[in-house]
Amino acid sequence: MLDQIKAAPTVVYPESDGKPMAETEYHRDIMIDFIQMLKYYFRNANDVHVSGNLLMYYEEGNPRKSVSPDVFVAFGVSKKKRRTYKIWEEGHAPGFVLEVASPSTYKHDLTRKKDLYASVLGVREYYIYDPYHEVDPYFLGYRLVDGVYEEIEFVNERLPSLVLGLELGENNGVFGLYDPSHSAWLQPLEKQVEQEAEARQRAEAELAKALKALKRLEEK
Repeated sequence: MLDQIKAAPTVVYPESDGKPMAETEYHRDIMIDFIQMLKYYFRNANDVHVSGNLLMYYEEGNPRKSVSPDVFVAFGVSKKKRRTYKIWEEGHAPGFVLEVASPSTYKHDLTRKKDLYASVLGVREYYIYDPYHEVDPYFLGYRLVDGVYEEIEFVNERLPSLVLGLELGENNGVFGLYDPSHSAWLQPLEKQVEQEAEARQRAEAELAKALKALKRLEEK
């Protein structure tokens, strides 16, 4: 009898859908810059996970039920590296999603993905941006209100994200993130690291100068 009992088949959740990361270098650069900026912005929050272009499964046992957001931020989960994102294991869907669109993906982003993010996943904020401005509107955002997406209104030519505490928009033609609490645009990671290094050098130089002045006073 025991020999006749068959083990349940193992469900395989692929780690790649075989599709390229982005349609163009511009699309790719926006995705990478946003992921890096958001990772750095939330670097001290242990329960915020920032990622993108990662297969996300939302129905246990059905590997066909997946989506791969270009950029997403999930709250209430750890920062550990993941091969895939399984919502039933994490316990949380993303709170923020950005899709970097093109004419070939725009309709899908605006219909099927929008419905999926709102009705199935419950993503609190969803943004769509076309870097080449080839579709109209080329930039829009939605916020979930009572289970339905409502379009977010522009403030100072930017779309505010209540989830992130930041604003999305263009700065001299470059799509980025604005921090209203500091009245400043977030810089790409390499620029932030460079600025911090320069600040440390200035602080060390000021400290060395102060120590020299103190030493001269002691020698008098």
